[in-house]
Amino acid sequence: MDAKRHDVTDLLVRWNSGDLHARDEIMPLVTKELRRLAQHYLQGERGAHTLQATALVNELYLRLVDRKRVSWRDRAHFFAFAATSMRRILVDHGRAHRAAKRGGGAASITLDDALGVPDQAAIDVVALDDALRDLAKLDPQLTRIVELRFFAGLSIRESAEVLGMGEATIVRRWATARAWLYRELGPAD
Repeated sequence: MDAKRHDVTDLLVRWNSGDLHARDEIMPLVTKELRRLAQHYLQGERGAHTLQATALVNELYLRLVDRKRVSWRDRAHFFAFAATSMRRILVDHGRAHRAAKRGGGAASITLDDALGVPDQAAIDVVALDDALRDLAKLDPQLTRIVELRFFAGLSIRESAEVLGMGEATIVRRWATARAWLYRELGPAD
């Protein structure tokens, strides 16, 4: 696993330097993990949802290929960007679907253990995006931690590396973000 991480980091450095062959070489190395992330996002979808994990990864790939300049620091930074991009794709898809259906059937994802929402309650991805925008106004760093932990699937250690913070700080801030989002997205009492 460490060799694969090293290979990905080396390819990212080459891609940063403008080596498009490195970009093409990296995709087979990260596709499996990107599909896993996409499946995680989509596992709690409502039955009428039309976006599938492979389509989400393909859309992400198209966005990556279109990037003229990149500056990946390492594997964790790349996956953080991928997670943010997947979030945008899901939100765009959800908003388009909601507009087409006049408010019904927007894309949803399961936050279950990540946010502590009981019974694997499905959360509307558009509502989640709106909540994250509100959270970013209060504390942008909390939003970034949610993106890294939930959307990118990064560990506490990897999130700490990306943000240049201590692991204990990430643990505390992650708990704060989960509590805030649960309050915003949880059942209205």
